[in-house]
Amino acid sequence: MAVTLTPNITDPDGFYTQLLAAHDGLSIEDSAALNARLILVLANHIGDRSVLTAALKAAKLEDS
Repeated sequence: MAVTLTPNITDPDGFYTQLLAAHDGLSIEDSAALNARLILVLANHIGDRSVLTAALKAAKLEDS
């Protein structure tokens, strides 16, 4: 299964607002920990190691 890189979230602006709100009042360290937990929850939901590997590669390319 390929990684979906095109917009695929219903109400992306609403989700972005919700994501930012989850970080309100957190320290930088707590915010990073929240991000790490969210990544692990979503990775577990995906479950397919090949998809997760492709997602890591795609994210790393986005940083370059």
